[in-house]
Amino acid sequence: MLSKKDIVASGPFLNYISKAEDADVIKSIRHNTKAFEKLLKHIPPKKRKFTYAEGKWTIKEMLQHIIDAERVFSYRALTLARLDATPLPGFDENSWAVSANKLNRKWNSLVKEFCAVRAATEMFFENLGNEELLFAGTASNLPVNALALGYVIAGHTQHHIDLIKERYLVKMV
Repeated sequence: MLSKKDIVASGPFLNYISKAEDADVIKSIRHNTKAFEKLLKHIPPKKRKFTYAEGKWTIKEMLQHIIDAERVFSYRALTLARLDATPLPGFDENSWAVSANKLNRKWNSLVKEFCAVRAATEMFFENLGNEELLFAGTASNLPVNALALGYVIAGHTQHHIDLIKERYLVKMV
């Protein structure tokens, strides 16, 4: 069974990987899914558009960012899992957020979309073999393999769970 010891990653990827739980990537993603869905159910409507400081995202904006980032990380993992070493570009999450905010999304639609994207992510990783998971390439000019990106997906969402609890829902937790 593959674990974190088999990842190829560096730089900011390592920060997210360190936040991912469990030795097995699929268990890590599933555990994170449950934790985030539970948190989303308990965010009151008045907190969804709250921001703790000037220039920071609201929880609603953060949820859109998580969905967008997961799609990017999953695409990167798909490219590598298909044994394609094409260098993958970075993305500017702040400019994406500005564009996405113009959509004026409803909370329940965002939650439903997260669940759909995450279900697809889980199914994708469940069906990868060791060769696909271990194939390495570059993303954002950094070395990475598909296995590492699975942990990045879970760890990135965990990073935002921690931020929501620490800075947005301080009196609720």
